[in-house]
Amino acid sequence: MKILIKLRRFACHVNPRICSRLISKSQKFSAPQNFSDYEDIRSSYKLDLPEYFNFASDILDKWTAAEKDGSRNPNPALWWIDGEGKEVKWSFDELGFHSRKVANLLSDACDLKPGDRVIVILPRVPEWWLFNVACIRAGLVLIPGTTQLTAKDILHRLQTSEARCIITSQELAPTVDTISSQAPLLKTKMTVSGKREGWLNFQDLYKSVNDNHMCVRTRSTDPLTIYFTSGTTGSPKMTEHSHSSYGLGMTLTGKYWLDLTPSDVFWNTSDTGWAKSAWSSVFSPWIQGSCVFAHYMPRFDPIIMLETLAQYPITVFCAPPTAFRMLVLCDLASYKFKNLSHCVTGGEPINPQVMEQWKAQTGLQLYEAYGQTETVLVCGTFKGMKIKTGSMGKSSPLYDVQVVDADGNILSPNQEGEIAIRIVPQRPFYLFSQYTGDPEKTASTQKGDFYLTGDRAIKDEDGYFWFIGRSDDLILSSGYRIGPFEIESALIEHPAVAESAVVSSPDPIRGEVVKAFVVLSPTYTVHDHETLTKELQDHVKKVTAPYKYPRKIEFVQQLPKTVSGKIRRNELRNKEWGKA
Repeated sequence: MKILIKLRRFACHVNPRICSRLISKSQKFSAPQNFSDYEDIRSSYKLDLPEYFNFASDILDKWTAAEKDGSRNPNPALWWIDGEGKEVKWSFDELGFHSRKVANLLSDACDLKPGDRVIVILPRVPEWWLFNVACIRAGLVLIPGTTQLTAKDILHRLQTSEARCIITSQELAPTVDTISSQAPLLKTKMTVSGKREGWLNFQDLYKSVNDNHMCVRTRSTDPLTIYFTSGTTGSPKMTEHSHSSYGLGMTLTGKYWLDLTPSDVFWNTSDTGWAKSAWSSVFSPWIQGSCVFAHYMPRFDPIIMLETLAQYPITVFCAPPTAFRMLVLCDLASYKFKNLSHCVTGGEPINPQVMEQWKAQTGLQLYEAYGQTETVLVCGTFKGMKIKTGSMGKSSPLYDVQVVDADGNILSPNQEGEIAIRIVPQRPFYLFSQYTGDPEKTASTQKGDFYLTGDRAIKDEDGYFWFIGRSDDLILSSGYRIGPFEIESALIEHPAVAESAVVSSPDPIRGEVVKAFVVLSPTYTVHDHETLTKELQDHVKKVTAPYKYPRKIEFVQQLPKTVSGKIRRNELRNKEWGKA
């Protein structure tokens, strides 16, 4: 990390009305509220939609002011380590200084204007946080991506989003170069380190740019970010959120589910390409003025994770269920987590026995929550609330959440149906704005007065939600959303494959994994099924992102189909899960 850390004064528009509401004196000095009085909080909790809102000027810069007047403790805003001795600590003031320089860099060197779209594909490096904040300051629409994306994935994102700029690492730059000529609207390519022909170098540009930047005055409804999310058919779609959606909608998440204050050091392990990283590595903690802790950790390693929790003063920890499944298999008794006081998980269902094992070995409860890329937190077991092991908790006070039937009618307690959020008479502003460029898909999510999540659950008589599964064929493995169509499309490119169907299959560590049922081409001679299985897996890894490959493959003579010829994936899935 070569950025020179300095403290500078700056000028930036601040909306004191919003900030005084979100960053009150009581929030700064008192213990966090909890949900022991859930009904009272639910009946009184409300977020107003201002005409203008910008997270950088209205939240982050307010915390800078609190640092300067001494009303916030000296915890850093960002504390990053690489596990090999390198460390970066930025105060909110320093974060502001660096992000203003980067905002100028994006506007001047990259010639980007408010509303332009920028794809950022970076691992957990400090620059990722800088580009997040800088895009907000400059009014640019950030499109994050995981570093596991292939050339085909990146090309789809460039062409569909019409992004004018892509920012990535030196390692991924050659991949981008193989397809960038097919994206005529792409004008600028930038690497965060290293020099490459045809690419801007971030470090060189950063040295000469000044920090005198005035935040763009964004409307609350202006687009803030777009996430590409997988579906069961077709390519990933663009899920758009406004400035107020994440910037204000994460207030409840940070205060009540994560239970954060400015004194906390919060570590969220999510991949930078997923919406959960925006939730818990940017908006929720910084709304609360907390320290965001980050470990570069390019690959998941439970021992490194446990050593980090023991070595650093992390007070709140968030990881997906897959991580906790692997952590409880370690010798937890040999680690002492002196500062850890609150643990949360989300992104996929977690096994009740894992929650029980974590508590038995650490003494800490594990609080589960449910949400989607399209939403902020929908349901959660909040601090102070009674925990029903296996339940996602109760609905967030931000939403009216119900379980509905196929016609959008609210079901009675303990009846299985689809999780739905009321959007009539008023659509919550902390729900996604649209599937960009796809009004039909956007409209299809509404049934009657509700937005349909596509997930099924039961709501008990106490208001707790119990997850059943997805109503579509989406596969959720280790927190990754995987659409079967993408894997099936990749498989059929191989000459051995005549047809395939992809479904989820149970796995003790990942919760569920991708399984492919493959019908072989009659013209293809198979000498060894085990060798072919490995060949097909490697093929999928090359054609699409590596994490999507089928960990299980079964060769079959035919696939179950409807009269109209559609594959009955539900039949295959039920067989895998013992429901046939």
